[in-house]
Amino acid sequence: MSHRFGIALVGIGPGAVPHLQSLFDLRDTIELRHAVTRRPALANLGPFQGMLTPSADLQAALADPRVAAVIVATPPASHLELATQVFAAGKHLLLEKPLDISLTRAQAIVDLARTSDLRLGVVLQHRFRPGALALQDALASGRLGTVQAASVRVPWWRPQSYYDQAGRGTLARDGGGVLLTQAIHSLDLFCALVGVRSVLAAQVITTGLHRMETEDYASALLTLANGAPGQLLATTAMRPGRPECIEIIGSLGSAVLEGGSLQIDFVDGQTQQHKAQGGTGSGANIMDFPNDDHRALLQDFVDAVTQNRAPRVTGLDALHTQQLIEQVLERAAANQPGP
Repeated sequence: MSHRFGIALVGIGPGAVPHLQSLFDLRDTIELRHAVTRRPALANLGPFQGMLTPSADLQAALADPRVAAVIVATPPASHLELATQVFAAGKHLLLEKPLDISLTRAQAIVDLARTSDLRLGVVLQHRFRPGALALQDALASGRLGTVQAASVRVPWWRPQSYYDQAGRGTLARDGGGVLLTQAIHSLDLFCALVGVRSVLAAQVITTGLHRMETEDYASALLTLANGAPGQLLATTAMRPGRPECIEIIGSLGSAVLEGGSLQIDFVDGQTQQHKAQGGTGSGANIMDFPNDDHRALLQDFVDAVTQNRAPRVTGLDALHTQQLIEQVLERAAANQPGP
């Protein structure tokens, strides 16, 4: 089926699982041509096991003329180097979050995509949840009225065994803790829904529940795009882990998006609901979620390439979310009492 859109997947760790399933679901129109990993003998290709031979040869994948785009699902510290090679080969790039471990490196990736005139998408799949799309529509149509206040909470849990894995929660590999690794999904959606103008105050700590280099708890007071107040709380110390939640108070109604389930109560007594099935990866089982949102994001990215348009989640979107995270960290550092 030569008409299928050719893709190479780089990185076959746990984060690749929903990508592999999504590629398999869309196999009638998308062809996974290469699976690249440093340890091919240990790679588990899930639904593609036995159908495709994994390889450590990235250059062969990049040289394949039938590969139009590359999905990079490797640790954040490797992203800039891989993005440089992907764009140099003339391939479009779908990159796992975050862009990279620092704003400087993240900006460099965005700049590379722009100067190469190639598409850069980022895996921030919460925007594709049907409940999130319904909430976005309610805001855009004015049915919620003017936003009066909003909050985003990520009360997740990760056991110490998660952080005992090599590189987990380190600046060198991950670039940060709960904000950049877990909460970035909800923060990206929050920014897309209501926008954030500034960070007024913040607290960032590592609780006594974890031994790790970076933060496992962060809270902040925010000013939203329209000047209304906002709040942020994110942690991986909330046992056993509960679904992330965005709450929006509008002049014509209030909305609660918990996980993928949406409840809107309008001032005129009407309600709107959307129930979602499946977990969100909020607990010890980090892969406890369906791949529906990944599949929708992948389809949108392929459509963006073939239709010559921007994907729904761009590199610039991801950069803005990472800038917000950096502002929270900077404000928290400034709020620390002196010796």
